[in-house]
Amino acid sequence: MQPIATVLIYSDNAETRTQVRLATGRRPAPDAPEVQFVECATLPAVLKELERGGIDVCVLDGETAPAGGMGVCRQIKDEIFRCPPVLLLMGRPQDAWLATWSRAEAAVTLPVDPVEFAGALAGLLGKNSLSGV
Repeated sequence: MQPIATVLIYSDNAETRTQVRLATGRRPAPDAPEVQFVECATLPAVLKELERGGIDVCVLDGETAPAGGMGVCRQIKDEIFRCPPVLLLMGRPQDAWLATWSRAEAAVTLPVDPVEFAGALAGLLGKNSLSGV
């Protein structure tokens, strides 16, 4: 049986969450595991899911308000033991330095480009061992 990866999507915008799901499909690459999603629209929901465990990659929307994905990324990197890798969605390419500050492992710009996004997500899933699967 193939492993299933759990991807947390954090965005207050339902359309952005839909773009992420559609860009990923069942799996982001032929050699990547199948993906299931956990969607969160608020920071407390993100923290609850991460504390519960089982998240393999987080996709955080930097344009979410009031807690933007970049600040959330930095917070979870400090507070969550063995924090999963983070793919950050940025509003502008010029914000790449903020993605570095946030300690995200990867970043892509909005709107979601399916090829760029799937490649970045597959890369993070490949780096993550999916150990509990």
